[in-house]
Amino acid sequence: MHIIIEDTAKEKISAMLTSENKTQSALRIRITGRGANGFQHALSLVEPGHEKEGDQEFKVGDLRILFDPKTALNIDGSRIEFVDDMYGGGFKVDNPNQPEWSNPLEQKVQELIDSQVNPSLAMHGGQLELLEVKEGKAFVHFGGGCQGCGMANVTLKQGVDQVIRDAIPEITQVIDTTDHAQGENPYYRASAH
Repeated sequence: MHIIIEDTAKEKISAMLTSENKTQSALRIRITGRGANGFQHALSLVEPGHEKEGDQEFKVGDLRILFDPKTALNIDGSRIEFVDDMYGGGFKVDNPNQPEWSNPLEQKVQELIDSQVNPSLAMHGGQLELLEVKEGKAFVHFGGGCQGCGMANVTLKQGVDQVIRDAIPEITQVIDTTDHAQGENPYYRASAH
């Protein structure tokens, strides 16, 4: 396995580990989904003894990097850098591996989500991820500002469901699998009754 971590990213990771007094921790890189421009990734710190069974380890200098088995299959050749922007910046994973759908119908739904649904949801800090298509049903997951949003059901029924079923008649139903109770920053908070 070959992973390149640019100096800017190494410096930020090292500073983070030092400031949190976690110099023995590892960095976990995980593929969390797929979108129009490739895989989506998440980075987190893992303290010693909290590794998961099946984790694969890769070392860059003194830094330990952990991957779950699924991520390990699709991360080879990636480049990680830290990019400064007006919001303070963040880590960017440039992964040359492209996600592939084995089912042409799933590919068609994903392309529609990427071109028509996600640009609209992005205005509210949200996104939609296709998990799978099974027996004419598209199983999806809302993320970002859509997870936990009080309007997610309306967005699904009057927006997403309609767009997908109108464009792709083979899809008979769109099913939201999101655990909205876990939403950390919803665009609209659901009112408590």
